[in-house]
Amino acid sequence: MLKQTLSQKLSQKLSPQQIQLMKLIQLPLQDLEQRIKEELESNPALEEESDTYESQDEFSSDADAESEERIESDDIDIDQYLSDDEIPEYRLKSNNYSPDDDEYEAPVVTTTTFYESLNEQLGWKSLSEEDLKLARYLVGNLDEDGYLRRELSAITDDLAFSMGVMTTEDKLESLLGAIQTLDPPGVGARDLQECLYLQIKRKRETVDVALARTIIHDFYNEFTRKHYDKIVHRLDISEKELKQALEVIGKLNPRPGNSVESGRTISQAITPDFIISIVEGELELTLNARNAPDLNVSGEYKNMLESYKAQGKKKDKRVTEAAQFVKQKLDAAKWFIEAIQQRQQTLLITMSSIMNYQKDYFLSGDEKDLRPMILKDIAEEINMDISTVSRVANSKYVLTPYGTFLVKEFFSESMTNQDGEEVSTREIKKILEESVAEEDKRKPLTDEKLAKLLKEKGYPIARRTIAKYREQLDIPVARLRKEL
Repeated sequence: MLKQTLSQKLSQKLSPQQIQLMKLIQLPLQDLEQRIKEELESNPALEEESDTYESQDEFSSDADAESEERIESDDIDIDQYLSDDEIPEYRLKSNNYSPDDDEYEAPVVTTTTFYESLNEQLGWKSLSEEDLKLARYLVGNLDEDGYLRRELSAITDDLAFSMGVMTTEDKLESLLGAIQTLDPPGVGARDLQECLYLQIKRKRETVDVALARTIIHDFYNEFTRKHYDKIVHRLDISEKELKQALEVIGKLNPRPGNSVESGRTISQAITPDFIISIVEGELELTLNARNAPDLNVSGEYKNMLESYKAQGKKKDKRVTEAAQFVKQKLDAAKWFIEAIQQRQQTLLITMSSIMNYQKDYFLSGDEKDLRPMILKDIAEEINMDISTVSRVANSKYVLTPYGTFLVKEFFSESMTNQDGEEVSTREIKKILEESVAEEDKRKPLTDEKLAKLLKEKGYPIARRTIAKYREQLDIPVARLRKEL
């Protein structure tokens, strides 16, 4: 049975301006520059500041209130658009760098891609037109590392069904052999063993090279598992001879495609959002915004709206629609500029708190000085939501005297050492790295021995925790760290 009831419910809604601000906060500097360009292209009332711009009385409005109202073309009053309280000019401009900053222009670099290089070399081969077409199809199936990881039978089927070209696996095998003679050495291999073997075959013949070739061809499993004692015994060689052969193998390139810029890979330089420097023993924080242009509300659009006012309080539909369009664009421009300014303020407040919290580290550069710090610590200190701190930390880089780092790298959990003091997990990982670096590589320390060693240093950690930290640091297991 249906019935009507009355109920109250509390809910929270984000305004379009708040949503826009959150999206801007999470953008790193390079993405912000692109976002500003998009806004400039879509909103003619927003423009980059120029030297010839003349200051005028700026237009403003109660944007939040008017966004709730629908303006009817029958009763519009153009004077209403121009009667809002005026906002100072500085609030309608976003000054992201000083006039003294140098203009930076990225250098233009032209390179030959990995695939272009291979196709160019194929053109030098004595191949028929049909074979050249098949060989270039094989090149197109290589991955960015230079490997052919597809089965030749699958490629044969693709050629038959998609291109109507009939061929055989033996034919493709022969053409793959031609590709494997191209530069860089190792290209066209189907696995790591073949890649290393192709490279070592091209080296000038010496005793060490011959031994390295035998190890790769006949004792590859023992080599990958570092069962060096088995190789020494079965080849009847000394450890010195094995070590010299391993040095030859160690100089080979396991990813030959990376030696030439890949046409499918776009490398992007990191641009730090913050810069921390030490001036007379004190930390100084600056916001790097040199790639973001100065923005202001278009004076031309303001003049357009004033011209509508000069026409009087006419109820002309076309004038009404034009005034509404101009008003919306001016509002959007003002909202965007204010969002950029608030973004900068939020970034500075958040990073300043992080810098002060980790002051000892930023002064010394020693990771052992990093304090345990979680998002909640900073959020409570600056009286902001944890999600806001997370947006700042997850995608921003900071340039310090010791290198460029992701801001989120300075956050870590804590544990209690034997003295009852809270220490950062980053400190423990640093000690773990140092312990592995100082171990005897002939007999690397197992996770159990590492746990015992750190316990002796005052950090009681379980073996499974050691394994987790080791994996996070990309340190292989003891067996794979073994050296002669």
